[in-house]
Amino acid sequence: MCNPLFWPAVKMLSISRILAGVAGRGPVAANQGCLVVLTRLNSTTQQGEPKKTKFGPLSDQDRIFTNLYGRHDWRLKGALKRGDWYKTKEILLKGANWILNEVKISGLRGRGGAGFPTGMKWGFMNKPSDGRPKYLVVNADEGEPGTCKDREIMRHDPHKLVEGCLVAGHAMGARAAYIYIRGEFYNESSNLQVAINEAYAAGLIGKNACDSGYDFDVFVTRGAGAYICGEETALIESIEGKQGKPRLKPPFPADVGVFGCPTTVANVETVSVAPAICRRGGMWFASFGRERNSGTKLFNISGHVNNPCTVEEEMSIPMKELIERHAGGVRGGWDNLLAVIPGGSSTPLIPRSVCEDVLMDFDGLIQAQTGLGTAALIVMDKTTDVIKAIARLIEFYKHESCGQCTPCREGVDWMNKMMWRFVRGDARMSEIDMIWEISKQIEGHTICALGDGAAWPVQVGGVSPACMGRLMAAQSSYIMFRLFAGADPPLPAHHGESHWRLPAETAGKSLTPPPIPNCASHYYLKSKIKLSVNINVTFPI
Repeated sequence: MCNPLFWPAVKMLSISRILAGVAGRGPVAANQGCLVVLTRLNSTTQQGEPKKTKFGPLSDQDRIFTNLYGRHDWRLKGALKRGDWYKTKEILLKGANWILNEVKISGLRGRGGAGFPTGMKWGFMNKPSDGRPKYLVVNADEGEPGTCKDREIMRHDPHKLVEGCLVAGHAMGARAAYIYIRGEFYNESSNLQVAINEAYAAGLIGKNACDSGYDFDVFVTRGAGAYICGEETALIESIEGKQGKPRLKPPFPADVGVFGCPTTVANVETVSVAPAICRRGGMWFASFGRERNSGTKLFNISGHVNNPCTVEEEMSIPMKELIERHAGGVRGGWDNLLAVIPGGSSTPLIPRSVCEDVLMDFDGLIQAQTGLGTAALIVMDKTTDVIKAIARLIEFYKHESCGQCTPCREGVDWMNKMMWRFVRGDARMSEIDMIWEISKQIEGHTICALGDGAAWPVQVGGVSPACMGRLMAAQSSYIMFRLFAGADPPLPAHHGESHWRLPAETAGKSLTPPPIPNCASHYYLKSKIKLSVNINVTFPI
């Protein structure tokens, strides 16, 4: 049994790194684990009220995203029928301070991974103008592996985002909104542009938006596929036509953002729920979830489940209930669960023993030494080779690193090479400690949090013992073959062969290693001779 008390704690980042990552998408999603103290300012639970102890399922009348699966018309006519743009003029006329107050009462925290209190963040922009225009930038560069919630909003409910831009922009006195969308999202960007054109034609945005006397424009900017542009300052650089590389902070975007003007970068889901909060009240939104973890949330569930899906649920719903109710349960039953990555690839995975009771919210997952991130659950059953899964994640970060910071550029490349040696079984025992040390040299020593996201997977408890077990299994298998066959093991006939093929002089002496269940993997020894070994060295439950 893997005891969470012995897991390495997720490093708490400094206040400067918190503010730098408040719009977290992709590489910034790893920053969310450090905001518990700040969110106490947004507590909405009244003293003396009994604390809520049961969370979920969410009733249909409380769902904000009512066209998440595209069953209805996504254009303006259909959006109006579902309640979008209802009394938006009245919301705007109540003023920026009223909108900010409702958002603060709601306890809304950033839905892109950082988890920063939204009301506080938007309030940074609500200050007297120095003559420069203010801008809202919506981070729709959804590149986090396992995450696809914002894509569903832009594809099936684009008017919620457009209206949210207007309400959020008014709250911070912004002149315009730039929606920076991932380059691969061609259909989503097309739908979004159609929705914007419809809103302009109906007088809902543009000059005198909603007949409120407030001028507000919305623009769509498409990226080019770089994951690093999910970091807010790299995103700003890309909008300006520069290379998408993170900036040093300070200055923060609230002071010097896009085109040198005050800017707030916010997530698609965060912006999209703002009109519903203003219409139905901050207290209504705060009634869902635990204190400091309030509201509804979009969850992605993928991997080894019977029904992968995107679903809106109440915050703080137990992970087990979320998977079994909406995703049809783990493939092969709950007992077949190995581990879950709870918030996209930037968050450390947790074993089944922790998944039994953990709540899907910021504080609950921080206590489990991981994070909510983008709330994208990647479920892995017992057929998963966890060492290979972690190696694949690190390879992704190595490929997507912008190369600006030496610890990230060099360290992640070294970790990638070592992890694939562990996968093959030809690493040295000393590399188990070496890869840990390298990850610690990367963590907290880069401009953005991409390096942290790459470093955390190898620090999870159970990974080092699994790597050690794999190397010992490969070495012992080599020794067994030498003892029984009296020769070096030759290359198998083809990749995937489950037994060794002996030299001609030993024909008829079929040697098959003892079957130890769980995962069949090929390893390369130091002699570069490929073996096939059945060994259970994946992850302790």
